[in-house]
Amino acid sequence: MAQGKFISVGRTAPFARSPRALAGRVRGGDPHTSRPALGRQAVLLLAVQGMFAAAGALSGTFVPVYLWKASQSHAAVGWFALAQHLASGCAFWLAGAWVKRHDKTIALRAGLAASALFYLAVLLLGDAAAGWTAALGALNGLAVGLFWLAYNVVYFEITDRENRDRFNGWAGLLTSLAGMAAPWLSGTFITLSGGTRGYRIVFATSLAMFAGAALLSLFLEKRRTGGAFDWSYGLSQLRTKDNPWRSAVPALAAQGLREGVWLFLLGLLVYFATGREQSVGGYNFWTSLTALGSFWLAGRLLRPRFRRAAMLAGAAAVSGLPAILLADTGYAALLATGVGTALFMPLYIIPMTSAVFDLVGRTDEDVERREELIVLRETGLCAGRVLGLAIYLAVVAREQSPAALAWLLLAVGAAPLAGWLFMRRQLSA
Repeated sequence: MAQGKFISVGRTAPFARSPRALAGRVRGGDPHTSRPALGRQAVLLLAVQGMFAAAGALSGTFVPVYLWKASQSHAAVGWFALAQHLASGCAFWLAGAWVKRHDKTIALRAGLAASALFYLAVLLLGDAAAGWTAALGALNGLAVGLFWLAYNVVYFEITDRENRDRFNGWAGLLTSLAGMAAPWLSGTFITLSGGTRGYRIVFATSLAMFAGAALLSLFLEKRRTGGAFDWSYGLSQLRTKDNPWRSAVPALAAQGLREGVWLFLLGLLVYFATGREQSVGGYNFWTSLTALGSFWLAGRLLRPRFRRAAMLAGAAAVSGLPAILLADTGYAALLATGVGTALFMPLYIIPMTSAVFDLVGRTDEDVERREELIVLRETGLCAGRVLGLAIYLAVVAREQSPAALAWLLLAVGAAPLAGWLFMRRQLSA
C-alpha cells in the first residue's frame, strides 16, 4: 500500500484549519478551487515512493525465501513478518507525536535510512540471519513505520478529494512497475549466480537505492504542523456514536488481515512449487504487469461516485480467486490466482484508500488532527495484519502442506468483503 523550503508552524497552522485551503495551498493553486492536476510536490513524493517501492521489490520479495532457505522453517518466516508488523505499529504510535511537532520529512528520511540499515544487517549476518528473524523483522518494521507515517501525512497534505484517486492510481502504477521489473531482474540474477552471492549483490543494490531515495527526499518541502499530539483523539472517534471511523477501522483491519498473510505466502508457494528464485521473479513480473495496467486504468476512470460499486466488484473478485488453489497449487494455478488478483485489486484498494483519507479531511478539527487520524488508520491495518499472522502461525504449527496453506489463503482472502460491508455507507457519502 513510498512520496522557500521551511514552512513554519505559524504559517502551517492557519491554512490547515480548512481542508480546501490546505489542498489548494500545497498544490500552489487557488485554495478555493479544486483541480485534479498533481503539483510538483506530489510528483516528487511519487518519485520517492517509486524508489522506495523499487528497492523493496528488488530484495523484499526474496527476504522470506532467503529466511526460509536459511532456517527451513515456515514459523521463522511468520515470526519475521509478525515482528515487522508489531514494530511498524509501535513506530506509528511513538513517531506520531514527534511528527506532530517537527518536520515530517525527517521521519520519512529516517525510515529510508532504517531500510538501508536493515539490508546492511542482513548482509553482515549472512546465513546467521536465520537466528535473528524477530530482530530483523522489528528493524524492518521500524523502517516501514517511519516511512509510511510521514508519507501518509504528506500525501494527505498535498492531495484533496478531487485528485486523490489520480494520485493513488499513479502510486499504484509505480508500485506495479517496480514490482514487475525489480523481482524479475533480481530473481534471474540470484538463480544465475548460484544463490548466496546473488542474494548479497541484490541486497547491496537495495541498500544503495534506499540511500538514493533519502537524498531525493531532501527536495521535499519541510512540513511542520505544531500543537500537541492528542493520544486519546483516535480512541474518542471510536467512542462517538455514528462516527465514520467506527466502521473505517474494522474495514482497515479486514484489509490488514488479508495483507498480513498474502504479502509473503504466495511468493513462498511459488518457490515451493518450482524451487527457483527466477520463477518467483517471473510470477511477480506477470502479476505486476497486470496490476500496472489495471491501476492506470482505474486511476483514470474512477470517480468518487463510482467508489461503492467498484469496491464491491473488486472485493468479490479477489475473495473468490483463491478457490483456484484448492484444486492445484502448481505454478500455473498460482500465476492465475496472482494475475486475477492484480487485475481486480485496484477496484478495491483505490476506493478504500481514498475514502479513508477523505475522512481525515472531513472536518476542520480532523484536518488539524491528521497525524492522530493517520496513526488510527495504521492501527487498524496493523491489528488486522497481526491477527492474520497469528492465524498463519497457528496453522503452520499443525499443518504445513500446500493444501492447508491454500485453504488459509482462501479464508483470509475473503476479508475484503467484510471491508466493503463496513465501508459501504462512507463510499456513498
